[in-house]
Amino acid sequence: MLFSEITKVKLIEEPTALETMERLQKHLGCASVYVKRDDCMTLGMGGNKVRSLEYWMGEAQRINADVIVVAGAPVSNQCRLAAAAAAKLGIKCLVLHSSEPGAKIEGNLLLNYLLGAEVRFIGAVDEVRRKEIALEEIFKLKAAGHTPYLIGDPIVGAMGYLSCALELHEQAKLKNAGIKHVFLPGSMGTTEAGFILGNKMLGYPFEIHLISVEYSISELGNRIEEICTNTSKHWGFNFNPLSWNKNVHIYDQYLGGGYDIPTEKSLEAISLAASLEGFFLENTYTSKTFAGMVDLLQNDKTIKDEVSCFIHTGGLPTLFALGDEINKKLISN
Repeated sequence: MLFSEITKVKLIEEPTALETMERLQKHLGCASVYVKRDDCMTLGMGGNKVRSLEYWMGEAQRINADVIVVAGAPVSNQCRLAAAAAAKLGIKCLVLHSSEPGAKIEGNLLLNYLLGAEVRFIGAVDEVRRKEIALEEIFKLKAAGHTPYLIGDPIVGAMGYLSCALELHEQAKLKNAGIKHVFLPGSMGTTEAGFILGNKMLGYPFEIHLISVEYSISELGNRIEEICTNTSKHWGFNFNPLSWNKNVHIYDQYLGGGYDIPTEKSLEAISLAASLEGFFLENTYTSKTFAGMVDLLQNDKTIKDEVSCFIHTGGLPTLFALGDEINKKLISN
């Protein structure tokens, strides 16, 4: 196991599949395009957060936690997968959703209930207040004699996609794939920072393209730089903060109306992936990332002529809330 001194719980059977997208390649007239199927894990319908949860839950077990706390919107994949990991390991899970009570029971919210999590609605608060409330719950649980663990520490979670970068590199070598460009969603920064650190450890074999689904280029960059720096300091990695963005390209032109708001191109991407390659994208992360990749493969000659890989980070349950939107924009037409 990588970095054997770091506590890790095995939640996935590695490696996840690396598949060619031959019909997409033909459709776009570009060099080979691969997809790494992190959506096809056995735990909780899979997704990138499972990799982080191997380390978060490892920390929870290290301190003998009897309850984990996780906070996010009702659509949060992290909340759903934390609840799944807790169920698998037999630990109580408290989910704090930043919305008012009365949200429609569908998608990830439905799965949270099925997984046996205790779900509480804390109102439509911002990210900062949501974290404050989560820490207040941790304090209350400790006062009541529990040993809680709060899911989400990026320093620990980044290890998941650091490992993913090493895994992809090894798979690409075995397949003689020659992957040069890797496409990932850009959001909270934990997944992105981990992959960047892994790429650095490998000697920068990949050009990393981050399609922002939430923040401006500068804000996302600042988040990633901070996580890269803090993660390296904590685990003792050799890392120059000034070089965090070597071989890293961030795009915010595919955001559209903002986080969780579909665009015409992201809806087209959902249809394109399904009709050409037989897999599904969701609204918030993967469809915008796929749409950005398709645009760059069509319009950037350097990327078009070199081998690319789309990392599918999961999130399928949220797709089913998009029925009306997809019907209106795609099916009815």
